[in-house]
Amino acid sequence: MSDVKNRLMSWESALLVLLIGSWSVASLTVEGFSGTSNMSFLLLDVSEIALMAIPLTLVVITGEIDLSVASTLGLTSAIIGTLWDAGLTIESIFVIALLVGAVCGLVNGLLVTRLGLPSLAVTIGTLALYRGLAYVVLGDKAVADFPQVYTGWATGSIGPIPKPILLVAVLAVIAGVILHATPLGRSVFALGYNQEAAYFAGIRVKRIKLWLFVASGVFASLAGIVYTLRYSSARADNGTGLELAVVAAVLLGGVSFFGGRGTLPGVLTGVLVFGVLRNALILADVSNEVLNFVTGLLLISSVLAPNLATLVRNRRSRTVTPPPLMEGTSV
Repeated sequence: MSDVKNRLMSWESALLVLLIGSWSVASLTVEGFSGTSNMSFLLLDVSEIALMAIPLTLVVITGEIDLSVASTLGLTSAIIGTLWDAGLTIESIFVIALLVGAVCGLVNGLLVTRLGLPSLAVTIGTLALYRGLAYVVLGDKAVADFPQVYTGWATGSIGPIPKPILLVAVLAVIAGVILHATPLGRSVFALGYNQEAAYFAGIRVKRIKLWLFVASGVFASLAGIVYTLRYSSARADNGTGLELAVVAAVLLGGVSFFGGRGTLPGVLTGVLVFGVLRNALILADVSNEVLNFVTGLLLISSVLAPNLATLVRNRRSRTVTPPPLMEGTSV
């Protein structure tokens, strides 16, 4: 009974209620929100955010952060456009793009694990560095006319489910099994909970963090491929600002910014909450400034709310036992 109560009181359950509530309110107040075509667009619109959020969940659980994901997406898009202009086949371009993402993640990982630099400072720096490289590679121009077979996949759907979301689902299941059902996943949680204890327990702290940063870079490049094909436009500024949405979704999903706590289903629910709010505001013809305000508000709330929920839950579960009376003491 206590396990059921704990599950009902968990942050993930509260987030699911928030998702259902926000969807219901948007359906009643925003014209066209609940239509099948809009639901398909909503899912498609969060596909890149979800792709980048999957590995970032593991990175944040270890107590680190990667703010360069959206810039890696933009650099990937710029490289795709440049190589396509140069006449390379699209399949070989995809392979090169994923390798670029791996290198970006490797640079972040080496700076954090080998030089001991804080990941927040490192990835703020590479956020600017990778975006600058994207402009060096492609400049201000846009490249289009990609093969229809790939752009059609990026915008197509099977019934109401967009095809890119099916890719997200497959990768999320794999990452979820790794995180929640393997020794590697337990090591990831151990790193975030107490890195020093994890080291003395024989966990390869630096190696695990390094490969998680590489995975973050690869997934960001994969998001860059999807983004470029979905809009059929390779630009250096693609994905600008998406890093805030990704981080907000991860933290809103219940992952502790200090590491050691979080679930992948919670993060994916956070992605959907963000997508519902964003989509409803766009349909309501809200300005970009308001959208940025809402993103910032979600980011602050995603840090504050789970910690408050944990504090309240701990206080409720705490029982105060009076000290025993000493001999000879009367009441």
